[in-house]
Amino acid sequence: MRIVDAWMQHPTRRFLEQPFFESLRRWARQDEIPDVPLSMTLGAMDEAGVGLGLVAAWWGPHGALIDNDEVASFVRQHPDRLVGVASVDLSRPMDAVRELRRCVRDLGFRALRIVPWLWGWPPDDRRYYPLYAECVELGVPFCLQVGHTGPLMSSETGRPIPYLENVALEFPELQIVAGHIGAPWTQEIISLATKFPNLYIDTSAYKATRYPADFVEFMRGRGSKKVLFGTNYPMLTPSACLEGVEALGLSEEAEQLFLSGNAVRVFKLED
Repeated sequence: MRIVDAWMQHPTRRFLEQPFFESLRRWARQDEIPDVPLSMTLGAMDEAGVGLGLVAAWWGPHGALIDNDEVASFVRQHPDRLVGVASVDLSRPMDAVRELRRCVRDLGFRALRIVPWLWGWPPDDRRYYPLYAECVELGVPFCLQVGHTGPLMSSETGRPIPYLENVALEFPELQIVAGHIGAPWTQEIISLATKFPNLYIDTSAYKATRYPADFVEFMRGRGSKKVLFGTNYPMLTPSACLEGVEALGLSEEAEQLFLSGNAVRVFKLED
């Protein structure tokens, strides 16, 4: 089984230096901002036995923190280990659609990710909608963060209900991968993943030992085909996130789906 990390990034220095990440640096007891060579990212994957990572660009109101062409260069260096995930300028919807199209058709990216708290706009804001339509046409998932915001930004955009529910209602064909478990609104994201056949959850930013009990119960049963493993590297290493997976009480099939099978299916990684 090849473990797939559904949410990671190889960080640039301008990404790591953002002031809103100060809370994460404090939490990690990190006094200095390190340089992270690509070899370190691959080494962290190797240490944990992660075979493939969906490595994402980041775009916010002040420009690209990790741009799509940088991500494409990472993927070109290790095409057997990394898969590109696009990000775009949400403030310019038509330019964003064209950039998404380029990333998927020319660069081979497999998804779009927008981080709503970075923009201050919930996912049912009108500026997302052209991108949702294009994701459907291109056949790629839309990925976003749900739940509270660890960085020093408002958490309001991370509420699954009503914001993400509105999107799922209006775009039933859109495949949605909601990252970060959704706490403190975990039951809301579980209910949406149960209600909508094309809505999934990834566990990025959480160690297995910190999954809420109701979330673990969901993974063991009706949600076995709905949850994808993720790390949010470099915030957490793959090794830290995988520690304790064996104690979750998943069946062999459910564990395989969680660590690999669901991501392979949703992101079409066998194509």
